[in-house]
Amino acid sequence: MLLTIFWLVIEKLLLIGLIVSLSMVVAMYATYAERKVAAFLQDRIGPNRAGIFGLLQPLADGGKLFFKEEIIPLASSKFLFILGPCLAMITALLTSAVIPWSTPLHLFGQDVPLQVADINIGILFIFGVVSLGVYGIMIGGWASNNKFSLLAAVRGASQMVSYELPMGLALLGLLLLVGDLRMSVIVQNQIEHGWHIIYQPLGFIVFFICALAECNRTPFDLAEAENELNFGYHQEYSSMKLGFYLFAEYINMFISGVVMSCLFFGGYDIPFVNEASWGISQNALAIIGFLVMLTKAFFFVFVFMWIRWTIPRFRYDQLMNLGWKKLVPLALFNMIVTAAVILWLKK
Repeated sequence: MLLTIFWLVIEKLLLIGLIVSLSMVVAMYATYAERKVAAFLQDRIGPNRAGIFGLLQPLADGGKLFFKEEIIPLASSKFLFILGPCLAMITALLTSAVIPWSTPLHLFGQDVPLQVADINIGILFIFGVVSLGVYGIMIGGWASNNKFSLLAAVRGASQMVSYELPMGLALLGLLLLVGDLRMSVIVQNQIEHGWHIIYQPLGFIVFFICALAECNRTPFDLAEAENELNFGYHQEYSSMKLGFYLFAEYINMFISGVVMSCLFFGGYDIPFVNEASWGISQNALAIIGFLVMLTKAFFFVFVFMWIRWTIPRFRYDQLMNLGWKKLVPLALFNMIVTAAVILWLKK
């Protein structure tokens, strides 16, 4: 019994280490990809000096942040000033705990699931952790004792709280179809019955728009509006505390892509293909499924970047009007129609 528990703990720790490392590497090179996408859309070259094709640019940027001087304003609340970026980073990484990354691997005579925790409230866990991310922004802006940082933090917090409501309502239609909150069951339901984007296109559109707002991405980056708020809620931060805030944004963007892939695009499933008929090993199927999941997530990351360099920033009143007067009614309409169709089909 003790040996089983020991191996289970080792297995989960290794999986957590792999996911955290993957998220950090993706966040690091997402900064490079963002600059390259911006350069392409603006007919520029982008980073091309550090390493071949500029591939070492993220390492140079990380080294610059790491070796910068640590500055904590004298009038700030020191404990909360340090807690803010730590909380933002932890909540960004925690959301990956319930993601089914692929089919199980077969190691040492047993199946090892590529999911840290398959809890029966999987999607609620993601929403709960995302809600805690608001505190990272709010604490950081307030503890800085800077009026611009505080105003940006209030903007960011109210924006994220406002868009959580339509995001949750948009998922109710999907959950009515599945009847379960576990992420593994949601993915398996799509493998058996087709991707949810087919049945819930309106729900996906609402969820995607809310994901942009939750990640503080353009056109909803009102918490970082440089021309209005003098750099935003992390204005007083430097060195790796600033790096934590920046990394948390890119990790949130990556995990949002993974969550949307799981909820609406089949997760690790390949469309129109029966992978079991390929006659390859279980481990090979798991690796292929993992790569498929990453491909879908990277596509969403690219779309997030494309939108940033294409669409101008909203005004704050437009942001709140869109959330409360447009997205909430649309999400409620989607939920009611879905419930009516399911009731009609069961008769």
